[in-house]
Amino acid sequence: MNATPVTTAVTAGVTTAGVTPPPGRGATDLPGEVIMRAHGLEMSFGQTHALRGVDLDVAAGEVLAVTGPSGSGKSTLLHVMAGVLVPDAGRVDYHGGDTTQDIAALDEAARSRLRLKEFGFIFQFGQLLPDLSALDNVTIPLLLAGTPRRRALAQARETLGELGLSEHLDKRPTQLSGGQAQRAAVARALVTNPRLLFADEPTGSLDSLAAERTMEVLLNSVRSRGAALVIITHDARVAAYADREVTVRDGRIGPGATHTAAGPSRPGNAEPGSPGSERSRS
Repeated sequence: MNATPVTTAVTAGVTTAGVTPPPGRGATDLPGEVIMRAHGLEMSFGQTHALRGVDLDVAAGEVLAVTGPSGSGKSTLLHVMAGVLVPDAGRVDYHGGDTTQDIAALDEAARSRLRLKEFGFIFQFGQLLPDLSALDNVTIPLLLAGTPRRRALAQARETLGELGLSEHLDKRPTQLSGGQAQRAAVARALVTNPRLLFADEPTGSLDSLAAERTMEVLLNSVRSRGAALVIITHDARVAAYADREVTVRDGRIGPGATHTAAGPSRPGNAEPGSPGSERSRS
């Protein structure tokens, strides 16, 4: 299911106190304000209909879990919403600051710039570059964004420190444990202070204890930055951490499939009646 170009996750009870979201990144968003709206998404691969008229909203600061069996279309949905794939039909409106852009209508160069500036990506297998240290891996997104190298290194060190990796900056991925490598990949996703993160099976390669720690650290880091997080998962334990959950089956968001999750996060704030708004669990 996860034929994706990137990957990541996290571990360990690490606090992120004192992290201040920079201006224009989550800190200025109103809770419950819709920052992304997908409407009428259609996507096929040959004879396979991966998405069939999907509507879904993402609210500022929320953690949204998208669940469903393998092959249901949930990873395709993530890639379309993130601008990695262009749908056959439909639109993905991203509300960034004072402007709204239909991501699906942008060319590849514009989508790439948007992903680099506004989004972060966390996938199942960290896919850190094997010949680079953890520090250099985390520095890459900043350098691509034009940050001077000295400042990029300082910011990468700080982010790795937040995730408990200060003692492992110079280690290559093969010298890290699985959990440490996942945390480094999460640091790479967070280092640019994205407004919206996409995570595809972020704990899929971890044991249950590491997965639990991963979710705790990931949520702490996301909350401290005021970012929104969309998690693709088939694991009910991971979905329980979300503010809201929707289920994809056969390329559709099933009727009555949205609900307020029972995990440790705060309740979601999607607009009542909007696509993907939650229904209270009885």
